[in-house]
Amino acid sequence: MEGGGASFGVGRVTRFYVPLLLQAFSQSISYPLVGSIVTHGPLGVDALTGFAQGQAVMFMIGLLGGGLITTGMVHARDWSGYRAFRRLNLYMMIALLALQCVPAIHPFDKWLFRGALNLRPDLAEIARWTLVGGVVMNGGFFVRNVPLVVLFNNLESAKANNATLVRIVLTLACSLSFPRMWLVGPWWGLAAMSAGVLVEWAITWWYARPFVTALSEAKGELPWRSGLDDLMAAKRRWLLVMGQFRFMLPLSLGSFVLAISPLAIAGFVGRSAVDPQVMLAIHYVTIGVANPVGFAALRLQSVSIAFPPEYDGDRRMLWYALGAGAVLGVMLLVFSMPAVADRYFGDYQNVKPEHLGYARAAIASYCLWPMVQAVRARIEGIAAVRKRPSAVMAGQVTYLVSLVAALAVMLRFGVIGWKMSVFGIYTATVCTVAAIYAALAGGRSE
Repeated sequence: MEGGGASFGVGRVTRFYVPLLLQAFSQSISYPLVGSIVTHGPLGVDALTGFAQGQAVMFMIGLLGGGLITTGMVHARDWSGYRAFRRLNLYMMIALLALQCVPAIHPFDKWLFRGALNLRPDLAEIARWTLVGGVVMNGGFFVRNVPLVVLFNNLESAKANNATLVRIVLTLACSLSFPRMWLVGPWWGLAAMSAGVLVEWAITWWYARPFVTALSEAKGELPWRSGLDDLMAAKRRWLLVMGQFRFMLPLSLGSFVLAISPLAIAGFVGRSAVDPQVMLAIHYVTIGVANPVGFAALRLQSVSIAFPPEYDGDRRMLWYALGAGAVLGVMLLVFSMPAVADRYFGDYQNVKPEHLGYARAAIASYCLWPMVQAVRARIEGIAAVRKRPSAVMAGQVTYLVSLVAALAVMLRFGVIGWKMSVFGIYTATVCTVAAIYAALAGGRSE
């Protein structure tokens, strides 16, 4: 068995995966939930474009630390590894939160939001302040990494899910109550999201404390504590941190490249020949539904790490991933039904009646995407277990290159904006899977 993980069993895997699925789904759905707060402000649904662009930049920077959880699941399994991981997480948080503020400084904000992203001035200002205010929320995501790793390494995904459910309930309560109190617009949407993240972190840490205590009592082979004159112990601490950093770096750089994709989509869709601003709004409200399902499929990466192949040619997890992805795809088809779509996109997200047909067609077109995402998650997990993070990075670089190429071709041929985003994402995901399989076909562990 690769990586010394747990043995495969459909029931055992499902019990581990379902809480992760629910966590990803509920975590991601908080973004469309706060969309109701944002879109009922003075600028209507247009405000969501600026809000989403600011968050896209925030997540792009945050994903320079996107390999931290995978790094912790592989390396933070004893006391020394845990302490090194916690220190690495702190260093990355400080550096990236500082970096997050840089694009909001003049004149970088104008170059990015009004230049590269082609936002009109009022939406560019919303994006800028969303980026600055998002420091609190992004900090919450970073401090949450440590207890999440502890829970995942102890197969306690259900407890992590419980914390996320509290977060989503709080966010839902805000999304329902804020508009009634006229607390609407991007700032209040960001406040609702940030409060939920901080509450989730507190609950997750409370769940993880007993496991951390047990880990500290068991210790590791390399003691962490030493006298000030023990230079060898200090060197071991530094080597552990740097070793984890080297493992994380390809994963994080790949995640950063992947995070550029929403900006790439926006850059092309915002220049489409037919109603570019309408197409941007349709893209954001539909990807807000598709992304939670796609992220739920990607949680199979953690499952693949916890339950690696037990023998050569073991494809049981592959068939499991395809089945799980098919079930998730049905959920997107439900959202394309007129009764559901008109109520959600029309009443809740404030999409104009004449544009509802675009939203229904777009969300239906995403129905096969979760299956491809699930296959991708499975092979990324195998790459992590084999300590081949560069294979994951190769796939994510391929994602961006193939996405931009597909979007450029469709823009040249005048494809309508919502089709550009949907089929660009399909093309990029399929190419990612192919690239990771090719990278794993040869080479040694890193």
